[in-house]
Amino acid sequence: MASVRLLSKVANGSPSAIIKFYRTTGYGSPLSNSHGRLIPAANQCKVNVQLLRISSTSPDTNNSNVVHPANGNNGLPINSNSTASHTTSINKLLPVYLQISKIRLTGLVLLTSIGGYLLAPGDTVLSSLLCTSLGVGLSGCSANAINQWLEVPYDSQMARTRNRVLVKGLITPVHAMTFATLSGISSVSLLYYAVNPLTAYLAALNIFLYTCIYTPSKRLGIGNTWLGAIVGALPPLMGWAAKTGGIDIGGLALAGILYSWQFPHFNALSWNLKADYSRAGYRMMAVTHPELCRRVSLRHTLALTLLSCLLPICQLTPWWFALYSLPTNAWFTWLAWRFHKDANNQSARKLFRFSLYYLPLIIGTMFVSKLIHRDEKPKQEKDDKN
Repeated sequence: MASVRLLSKVANGSPSAIIKFYRTTGYGSPLSNSHGRLIPAANQCKVNVQLLRISSTSPDTNNSNVVHPANGNNGLPINSNSTASHTTSINKLLPVYLQISKIRLTGLVLLTSIGGYLLAPGDTVLSSLLCTSLGVGLSGCSANAINQWLEVPYDSQMARTRNRVLVKGLITPVHAMTFATLSGISSVSLLYYAVNPLTAYLAALNIFLYTCIYTPSKRLGIGNTWLGAIVGALPPLMGWAAKTGGIDIGGLALAGILYSWQFPHFNALSWNLKADYSRAGYRMMAVTHPELCRRVSLRHTLALTLLSCLLPICQLTPWWFALYSLPTNAWFTWLAWRFHKDANNQSARKLFRFSLYYLPLIIGTMFVSKLIHRDEKPKQEKDDKN
């Protein structure tokens, strides 16, 4: 009876009941900020008791669209009226696999790795580029699936993540981990045998850092943002290593751009999700250290401007790239400055949205400048001979 009364108070949003519920169930705890006060948003949040029940591994047998590998149907969707065809089964599973892979995030990872490959010195080999892209994509699918498998109890408490496939029970945890394991093994194997061992090692390292280091660190302290930035910096390095077989100053410069970009990107995103992160027990800068969150965002947009000016020194781009990239970097810095001076939902949203355009703009400018520089180089050599 006591537990029933507690759940009733939790469902009604009682702050003391929420705190007691978190402490007794292990789901996490509402966070306090750097001044030691309970985050107000966490006080006001109401816990959806129905969603919290999703932490059970028991499948929902009342849903005909749920995938149940343990029921002897090899993980295909169950249809209570008739046996679904193979085509129908694939059609139902494909969207689930795309969602559990965080296909948009994986696509961004893929874009940066392709950028690293194309910007690296040497001839582009189509077969190598395709194998690299597939291998990097599979590593992203594996890491993201394991991440969601680990965070089901916490995802169920956040409005942004409560509709994820594992939270909704569209597939079982065993099915998700099978998909993640096969994707990871396929990724590392493909990169090792079809590309080179170094790229395979970087892919394995990326999966390990994301799932075993970054994911659990989100509940320990704000250092998780720096750890996550390291994970995000590896894909362009993987593309670079796939083409050159090594790591040098050019690849590290690309990784540096990805590293710094993630701070304004993620800090702006997390600013408008403070209530969700607090409720789930994630210790993000925006939740516990809001002033630091704003400072770090501005600091790293300035670092991006500096890195863009240093790329010609690394012989990654011609000298005029620093000039052509200046408007993009200046606007990004201006938005970060606005966020720093007056942090609110609007300034955070503007900074986050532009961060989505920043990488394609900068990488695209780098690639175009490299193509122009490559065309100009033979002409210059010809003039020197004459």
